[in-house]
Amino acid sequence: MSSVGIKHIASLAGVSIATVSRTLRDPERVSESTRAKVLKAVKECGYTPNKLGVSLRTSRTGNIVVIIPDVSDSFNFGAIKSIEAYAQQRGYSILLGDTQGSEELERTYASMVRSRQADGIIMFSHRLPFDIDYSIDVYEQLPPLVNSCETMGIPAIPFVSIDNTQAAYDATQHLIDSGHKDIALITGNIESPSSQHRLEGFRKAMKDAGIPINEDLIHYATYSVEDGESVTKEILQKEKQPTAIFCLSDEMALGCCSAIRNAGLHMPDDISVMGFDDIPFSRYLSPPLTTISQPTKEIGKTCIRLLLDIVEGKRPEKTEYILPHKLVIRESTRSIN
Repeated sequence: MSSVGIKHIASLAGVSIATVSRTLRDPERVSESTRAKVLKAVKECGYTPNKLGVSLRTSRTGNIVVIIPDVSDSFNFGAIKSIEAYAQQRGYSILLGDTQGSEELERTYASMVRSRQADGIIMFSHRLPFDIDYSIDVYEQLPPLVNSCETMGIPAIPFVSIDNTQAAYDATQHLIDSGHKDIALITGNIESPSSQHRLEGFRKAMKDAGIPINEDLIHYATYSVEDGESVTKEILQKEKQPTAIFCLSDEMALGCCSAIRNAGLHMPDDISVMGFDDIPFSRYLSPPLTTISQPTKEIGKTCIRLLLDIVEGKRPEKTEYILPHKLVIRESTRSIN
């Protein structure tokens, strides 16, 4: 944007040239009312505000920020390893931001691109860590950004995932085909689109099979071992116990299996357990866990490849990358037909 352009926008908005520049480069530093005036003037002038400016895409740091809710999660760890390996091949380094689910920390780590500490961001979150004007081209307002395993519902932001609805449908269908009708479900964070889609897949499979859904058997939790264990304890205290438990992550399934063993029950003779993710530990459980396998390495590699292409000036041909999942049948589930 030229200085004449900035002057014109400043005049229209009734603010200083410095305020226009600050609004476009670091909008959180100006008030909401000022930001609205500047963006309105920008739109009237026909300019597209790239918040970071052209310089960010041409003068690179060689660093990429990966913003992740829990770096210790086994699924996340596998994706990070793949991201780091490919980034190194392209001459980039990875900076990890472990947010523990904090939106404030997501924004803090994302701000590293504004201070020129990083060239782009891979998000493992459904929240956008920037304020944008949806009436203007969203892609041009954002730094290089790719979303992993989640969608923000913003078409301009590339994301890489599996079809979570279909994957949960396939897992539920396996249990149904094995004769199970009383199936308990333990979800992850229901604010997350991936959790919503997995719940949708479960409901659709049950509906298609003509099996009434017992809402008392749907439990909302977080993707953690601890929640898997505590929720399973609640389930096992019900007067009528389910014949199968479907955990929407393998980490939850680990806790679920522990609670079942501690209750003196056996898998799969007393109760079947289904997981989701196929983390490395799943095959070594006793019994090994039936689960949905996500292509973790390919997800990570696709995310970083897309992001680095954007950093280096190539706009992606599409924004939705859906990779194949696989139902892995092991000994934690059995047929009761």
